[in-house]
Amino acid sequence: MEKDLLFALDIGTRSVVGLVGEKVDNSIRIIASERLEHHTRAMMDGQIHDVPEVANIIAQVKAKLEASCGPLRKVSVAAAGRALCTIKSNAEIDAGERGILTASDEHSLELAAIQSAQHKLATSNTITDPTSYYCVGYSVVSYTLDNTPLKTLVGQRGKIATIELIATFLPRQVIDSLQSALKIVNLEMATLTLEPIAAINVLIPQTMRHLNLALVDIGAGTSDVALTKDGSITGYGMVPCAGDEITEAISQQYLLDFNVAEKVKRQLNDPENQTIRFNDVLGLVQEVPTKEITQRIERHVAELSQAIAKEILMLNVTPPQAVLLIGGGSLTPMLAEALAQSLDIPAPRVAVRRPDAIEGISQIPDDLCTPDAVTPLGILRLSASRTLNFINVTLNEQPLHLFNLGQLTIADALLAAGIDIRSLHGRPGLGITITINEETHFFPGTHGTPSLIELNDTKTGLSEQIKENDTIKITKGTSGTVPTLCLRDVVNVLPPYTVSINEELYDIHPIITVNGIPAELDTLLADRDHVTYRLPTTLEQVLTVTDNVVEITPYRYIINGSEREYNVWPKYSINGVSAQSTSSVNKDDIILTGVLSEPTVEELLGLDNYEENFITVLFNKTNCSVPLRRFTIIMNDKPAQATDTAHNNSIINFSCTDQEHPMVTDVLLAADFDTKTLPPGSTVKIHLNKQPTEYTSLVKNGDEIDVFVTSR
Repeated sequence: MEKDLLFALDIGTRSVVGLVGEKVDNSIRIIASERLEHHTRAMMDGQIHDVPEVANIIAQVKAKLEASCGPLRKVSVAAAGRALCTIKSNAEIDAGERGILTASDEHSLELAAIQSAQHKLATSNTITDPTSYYCVGYSVVSYTLDNTPLKTLVGQRGKIATIELIATFLPRQVIDSLQSALKIVNLEMATLTLEPIAAINVLIPQTMRHLNLALVDIGAGTSDVALTKDGSITGYGMVPCAGDEITEAISQQYLLDFNVAEKVKRQLNDPENQTIRFNDVLGLVQEVPTKEITQRIERHVAELSQAIAKEILMLNVTPPQAVLLIGGGSLTPMLAEALAQSLDIPAPRVAVRRPDAIEGISQIPDDLCTPDAVTPLGILRLSASRTLNFINVTLNEQPLHLFNLGQLTIADALLAAGIDIRSLHGRPGLGITITINEETHFFPGTHGTPSLIELNDTKTGLSEQIKENDTIKITKGTSGTVPTLCLRDVVNVLPPYTVSINEELYDIHPIITVNGIPAELDTLLADRDHVTYRLPTTLEQVLTVTDNVVEITPYRYIINGSEREYNVWPKYSINGVSAQSTSSVNKDDIILTGVLSEPTVEELLGLDNYEENFITVLFNKTNCSVPLRRFTIIMNDKPAQATDTAHNNSIINFSCTDQEHPMVTDVLLAADFDTKTLPPGSTVKIHLNKQPTEYTSLVKNGDEIDVFVTSR
């Protein structure tokens, strides 16, 4: 029976709450509870300042509980959020050669991310001694595999696996002060959790964490903040002010002892209290309207709400969907409304929550259905699932003091010792990348040897659980080697073939280069080498390797006063068929080469490429195309036609006239009608669209022109 008893203590700034529960099937039944307030300000801002005084209150709570439950030796506690340090970190692993990912791979990735968080903590310069901080838990935000979000990596296959998590750290002095107070009253720390974690596990279970919620535990000295979104806890925070600030304001306003001011504050929420009576430090009796006291603290409540809102917005960036308030300080008058206003969300979205029903705890007594009972109930609930304490092991003959997260493994020991788990496995040898004919090929290195892990001289794995006084020995694996490759390992040698070029036989052999330099098949290759390997198969390639390239013939001209050069390309044929430089060449092909003759004026000037613009008219009942562009060509001071040969070193003057509306004379030229060829004394009459016209009359598309010639 005694083994099943669970004892939880919530050691707060204002009071100490003790709960005793009993495991019944899968639930916890509360047997007894006790609450006592500190007589002095032994704790401030969630930290123990007077260990003996705090131990005295714990002893009184323990004694009252033992009166009904029997001896209590182990207790579950929670550390204050004020000392909490949270760091968001990520890590990734190359999953390409791991095959299907296992739970061990996922765990290794999580531990790598925690190591990254520890490194961030050590290099952040925000704390003086990072080595005195312990990772006491973490919340996975997301897994991704090749940029695809997943709930778990187990059973998946991909290239790059990543994780994002929030790691939480506590300084050793926080744990030491708790342990010191417990040791004085002969209690052993059975489990340790964090106050915000305990609270969020009570009010925001996993099924609610898809909502963007903020849980604010407003105590006496601190206001702890926890946020959820997209199915996970996304952040923890702390505001170093809470209910004591309001109590202090009342104390200053009315000259009251701090404890008297605390009693006055608690009476403000009672609607029956129209006035409140109290004695000040001068011994004078005052009776002040409740409304007046509320008005006097309104500014301080607003300042507290703004501080909490600032922390929420810093962690969440935008206002959350709703805010859940717990803790004794959540009952401060006007606080919920002021926080809603500070966050710019509707007032009903900020509410004080009470633990009316908690999964895993049955029949919660009425006296525990209060906002300040959420955290102790959360501690009690987590006490059945986690064991956070210290164990001592030996790692490679060095003593190691481990903070126990519950079911610690060898991997946890390596993490605490600062050993990168990924460095234990023999890494595969670096591969080399070779580019072969513009295609990249990867040649992997040899596989490394695995590490040897021994627990108490027995070979085991990273996931093996450890216990007090275990001996661990780690022998790192060896890494693989870089591959050794030569040309013959990456290319296939093809046989040469024979062709005839201008009636002479040639053998065409493969061409192999490394980084542009001719190479033999025994040439060793290095990373990022560029290998070209080809058997010449085009006409240009074959002519090049056989030194039969026909030089281009250049011609020079002066065109419109400027020197120009024109190249005449060679003429090729394969097996009697005209060919281009890109034409394919096969075994036993017969290749002939030649040079084209001098270019024509049309080819030289590119007149054949000019876009044809013309209109069509009916000339003497026959269709006639009349160009809208006229060329004038003078070569070597003589008129020339486009079809004339442009001899080397010729002087050519060329002009082009565009005419939008041609005349009758242009039609006669297009129709090759030359009046000089007519018999002497002939009379010419021209009709445009059946009407007499002149040579200079304009014509348009579709016009009809008739020419009548009369001889004497």
